[in-house]
Amino acid sequence: MVGLGETLTQDLVYTAILIVVLWAVRQIVLSVVRRRTADDARKLYQWRKGTTYAATVVGILALIWIWTDAIGSISTFLGLLTAGVAIALKDPLVDLAGWAFLIWRRPFATGDRITIHGHTGDVIDQRLFQFTLLEVGTVTGAGQSTGRIVHLPNGWVFSDSVTNHTGTFAYVWHEVPVVVTFESDWRAAKQILLDVAHECADHLSEDAERTLRRAAREYFIFYSKLTPTVYTSVVGEGVQLTMRYLVAPRRVRGSEQDVWEAVLDRFAARDDVDLAYPTSRVFHNYVEGKPEAGGPKREPESEEAG
Repeated sequence: MVGLGETLTQDLVYTAILIVVLWAVRQIVLSVVRRRTADDARKLYQWRKGTTYAATVVGILALIWIWTDAIGSISTFLGLLTAGVAIALKDPLVDLAGWAFLIWRRPFATGDRITIHGHTGDVIDQRLFQFTLLEVGTVTGAGQSTGRIVHLPNGWVFSDSVTNHTGTFAYVWHEVPVVVTFESDWRAAKQILLDVAHECADHLSEDAERTLRRAAREYFIFYSKLTPTVYTSVVGEGVQLTMRYLVAPRRVRGSEQDVWEAVLDRFAARDDVDLAYPTSRVFHNYVEGKPEAGGPKREPESEEAG
């Protein structure tokens, strides 16, 4: 080239060839992946990200080799660069290490619903320095999407706990408390709730058992019972019957709606079961109480004449 030295011209040509080759290889790989996984958007997304990272790393190493004359100068340059970066770019380095941890240990992946540092949402992107959530409305994941996009630093995986709602064991235990009055037939109400729970969630138990077996290969997870159940307790307003059943994290709100609609319909059809709510009642012990506790004295029964 005119005005450029022979060495510089050669390095520029090698650089251009490198860029073209890396771009072409990446496109070929992606075209093959598209043909084999045409309907799997998640896998295609992961291949796009992976090939981008691989091409970037290979390109940087190749450019250093092309534009550096001696190994000694590379060592000097990298030493000075490392010292400066370690001081000035602490947080980005932690985020980069967090990205490596996410790739290696995979506490969550794209598409999982997680909670971290008070933020709950579906993971929609993972990059070198941050990952992105599509936020949902509640910490437990019962709410629907808010539509907000939340960008979080990768370094948070080292300093905060991560709750994966859709990870290895793809179900959560959900509880729905129902309070009936003390005057109700609480045993009949409990049987109604148990029937509803089985109708709405019993079909999940078999799949949950298979999922649990897979999860047990990686974690010490053990449940003796995966079928729905109902627990009994007493609260201020009446007898509390708590339904407990398995549900997919993204189906919590919908399943609770189905449960409540079934319960309300069946309670309405019975005269001996009523839902309880906070009420006030005046109790006159001297009129209604037991005789031994200060209530009205009972009149002795008169003997019939013989």
